[in-house]
Amino acid sequence: MTTIVPTLYDVILSDINFPHNAISKKQAEELFAFFQQHPLFDWKNSHNGCEGRADAVCVLLDEWHIPNFKGWVFGGEYLKKGHIGQLKNNWNYHVAPVLPVQSDEQIVHYVLDPSTGNSLQPIEEWAASITQIPHSYYCIRNSCWYIFPERKISKKKWHHRNKQNRKWMIQCLVGINSLTRIGKAQFVFNKKRIEKTWKAFNQAKLEMPDFID
Repeated sequence: MTTIVPTLYDVILSDINFPHNAISKKQAEELFAFFQQHPLFDWKNSHNGCEGRADAVCVLLDEWHIPNFKGWVFGGEYLKKGHIGQLKNNWNYHVAPVLPVQSDEQIVHYVLDPSTGNSLQPIEEWAASITQIPHSYYCIRNSCWYIFPERKISKKKWHHRNKQNRKWMIQCLVGINSLTRIGKAQFVFNKKRIEKTWKAFNQAKLEMPDFID
């Protein structure tokens, strides 16, 4: 009997980058708990803002000098012309922070994503768990990449972090996608809330957990 593998690693989209350092599994688990409970993040809002949440976590990890990446998973139908494959929740794609964890003599990439699970997951298990119809395709990219261009997704020409998508990141934390018609209206009426979230995010940079050396 043939076993269907729900998700496949896309080496072409991935950044070939082996970290010089990694963290322990215990540190990774404590980071998961820290972000899961942090009031900045609405992990239950599964239909908006995964790019912003992922980037916010990664920016904070950068601030604390903790190695990190981003894990991306795409439905096969969305990523590759003529293919089948869909994700759960009607997602075309999903993204979450990735932590390189030292396990014996190798590094395991664990996904930090309280929106899809209650604990860390190795990236392949994470991608498989949110795949509705095989196949999905997952990759690991450097965390400096915010989002990809629409359709015809390739490794090149992704949007690097900049002032504009930093604004999108904060808006995502508020639950607003200002690129949509509804989001534009929400933006107009939530400027004070956005400003408050900016301040809370900057304050979070000073909240480095005690267990991080």
